[in-house]
Amino acid sequence: MNDSQGDDTAHQGGCLCGAVRYRTTGKPNDTNICYCTQCQRQSGAPMPAFANFDRDKVELVQGELGSYRASGTASRQFCANCGSWLFWMQDGGTRISITLGSFDDPSDFPAPDYEIWTEHRIKWLSNIPGVESYPGDN
Repeated sequence: MNDSQGDDTAHQGGCLCGAVRYRTTGKPNDTNICYCTQCQRQSGAPMPAFANFDRDKVELVQGELGSYRASGTASRQFCANCGSWLFWMQDGGTRISITLGSFDDPSDFPAPDYEIWTEHRIKWLSNIPGVESYPGDN
C-alpha cells in the first residue's frame, strides 16, 4: 500500500479509557510488525503491529498525550491518563507509526508488509510467510 493520494478513507482510534481520540485519512503507507525490545517492553507484547501514515494524514481529535524517549532518535506518545501507547515518531521524520491495536477496527488494515528487528523475535515465533523480514531496522 504505497499510494494514499486521492483516498479519503478515514479510520479512527484511541486509548483504553477513551480520553484520547485520533483520526487518519487515506490508506497507510505500509503496515509492519516490530520486534525491538523497546516496543516489546512498552507494549507488553512480543510483536507490536503498526500502520504507518504521513504525519499530515493524522489528526489528534481529543485528549492529551504523554511522551517518552526510549532512544535518542524517536519519541513514543501515549494517553497521559491510562498510559495506552498510541504513536511512535522518528525525530525529523515525516511519518507516524500508529499502534494497530489502538484503531477502532484494526482488521480494516492489511497483513503486515514487513517485520523489523527480527533478531529480537521471541524464539517460538517464526517468520510471517510472504512478508519481508529485516534483522534490524529497515
